[in-house]
Amino acid sequence: MEKLPLIGLTLEGLRMVAADCGMPAFAAKQMAQWLYEKRVTTIDEMTNLSLKSRQRLSQQYTIGREVPIAEARSIDGTVKYLFKGVGMHDIESVYIPDKERATLCVSSQAGCKMNCYFCMTGKQGFHGNLSAQGIINQVLSIPESTKLTNIVFMGMGEPMDNLQPVLDAIEILTSPWGLAWSPKRITVSSIGKIKELRTLLDVTKVHIAISVHSPFPSERVKLMPVERAYPIVDVINLLKNYDFAHQRRLSVEYIVWRGLNDDTRHADALVRLLRGTNARVNLIRFHSIPDVELKTTSESAIVAFREHLNSQGVTATIRASRGEDIMAACGMLVGAKNNSDE
Repeated sequence: MEKLPLIGLTLEGLRMVAADCGMPAFAAKQMAQWLYEKRVTTIDEMTNLSLKSRQRLSQQYTIGREVPIAEARSIDGTVKYLFKGVGMHDIESVYIPDKERATLCVSSQAGCKMNCYFCMTGKQGFHGNLSAQGIINQVLSIPESTKLTNIVFMGMGEPMDNLQPVLDAIEILTSPWGLAWSPKRITVSSIGKIKELRTLLDVTKVHIAISVHSPFPSERVKLMPVERAYPIVDVINLLKNYDFAHQRRLSVEYIVWRGLNDDTRHADALVRLLRGTNARVNLIRFHSIPDVELKTTSESAIVAFREHLNSQGVTATIRASRGEDIMAACGMLVGAKNNSDE
């Protein structure tokens, strides 16, 4: 019988485990402390559980920690980790150190259903959802785990297409019995699946990042087919119902392509789209991928775009590119070992 993993379980899930193994109810909090605060790798290390309880637990369960299969290190300090994913399809996460910040970009799916034109992950198709164990394992099992200051759900997959495991992972990250992080340390990126995004907004306080890339629906649909199902106007209208002026932050992800979406007309339309949202715009340089003819804009054009947005009252910044030399930058994750992983 295959043993079930304990990491990725919420406190309620651990209560069910305790009941299943004939353990007292308070053992759930004890297990949570061992799993998420003390970060044990074996059940035998849970020394305040009785020997009988540990034996029963070990018959059906395992901790569920899995170390990375491979890693690739960038000249800029970024590290890309390859993890066991779903079936035969592995996943990647990216560790990004930056002065006092240490961010982990986690994946929520193997592959992706969204098929965005500019994204290597989307071009490989969808292979399966990660469990909460698969998500939390990325956080707990990289060598830099205890150094992390921020988590971004911006790796492989669309988080809103795998909502419950993502919510369970956020609960583990933010609960007092879990890692006890502030939700301000977590950002979830989405293309804007409206029903699921509303649920995320209502039940968590994490930051939100929305992929826009063009303010014009007729252009956005060519880049992001999901525009047909989830028009960006409807997504932004939903976001206008939430407070992003205080603790929670809303950011807009906008990849800037030469001659496509980098002019004043697009900047003005983006300002109109975001009016009333308190959104900040992250301008992202495009990283070339195979079989995509799009080109990143010039440095002068992206700076001019930023300055135009700022002059219209929309805070905009240019995101520093990290890890391009190891295929770890935005849109480049594929969940496969490459030559620099040796």
